[in-house]
Amino acid sequence: MIVQFKVFMKKSVIAILLFLCCWLVFAQSCLTFRTPDKKAISGFAKKGVELRSFTDRNDGNTIHYVQTGSDTMPTLLFIHGTPGSWTAFEPYLLDSSLRSRFRLISIDRPGFGYSNFGKPENLAEQSRQMGPVIQKLKNGKKFRMLGHSLGAPMALQLQLDYPGLADEIFLLAGSIDPAAEKPERWRYLAAKTPLNYLLPGAFRPSNQELIYLKSDLKKLSPRLGEINCPVYFIHGRKDSWVPPVNVDFGLKMLVGAPIRDTTWLGGGHFIPWTHFEEIREILLSIKNGE
Repeated sequence: MIVQFKVFMKKSVIAILLFLCCWLVFAQSCLTFRTPDKKAISGFAKKGVELRSFTDRNDGNTIHYVQTGSDTMPTLLFIHGTPGSWTAFEPYLLDSSLRSRFRLISIDRPGFGYSNFGKPENLAEQSRQMGPVIQKLKNGKKFRMLGHSLGAPMALQLQLDYPGLADEIFLLAGSIDPAAEKPERWRYLAAKTPLNYLLPGAFRPSNQELIYLKSDLKKLSPRLGEINCPVYFIHGRKDSWVPPVNVDFGLKMLVGAPIRDTTWLGGGHFIPWTHFEEIREILLSIKNGE
């Protein structure tokens, strides 16, 4: 029995080591949440939509974004949450009604997609890298930013760092209240130990930027009153990931915004996809004054 047990344990250890080795290799390429440009362009073309991709390289950094719609139209810029990439807003970029009203741009935040993939940064550094690129996208027409989840404070950070960047901001299930960010100690354990290498694809930079987030939001909060463009909240009443108190916080802090409007939806955190039609109608109701 002892001999059999030793053989069993040896085989088990070997099996576990083999699994870990395979996972270390596999984890690097799975769950990246990104699609190669050629494949994405081809996929859009099959649906009768022209997708254009762009890569801006500056100061050793790479910022990647895609666009549908005419350059002569007002702009709607989408900023994804975490983890994610521009592909999070693919349904919006494909929608014919939205394309008839807007130039639709979806950007890869630093650390994700094809923008320095795997190199996580805090909000301020992401803003420093993305801001100049976004500024160059302005075309003299109305310019709006829509951020989902962590993309929401990213939009606010950009507006504060580059005043006048956007004419209107949409916070979609936005995580902006530092008090609502509960400490998740496992994230620190994963980031500071070899367990970090077991996190797949985009989950590794995502874990790190979520560690930064509470501190980022504490720095951002005192500045929110400086934002002087309309801000629209779209939030799910059943959102347990980013609870509705984030809207209450935003309404209290964004005192300089001439309009602070809220639309409540019945869903949870994934309303960009589960409530696509409702959100599309909100965006289509926008007045596109020059």
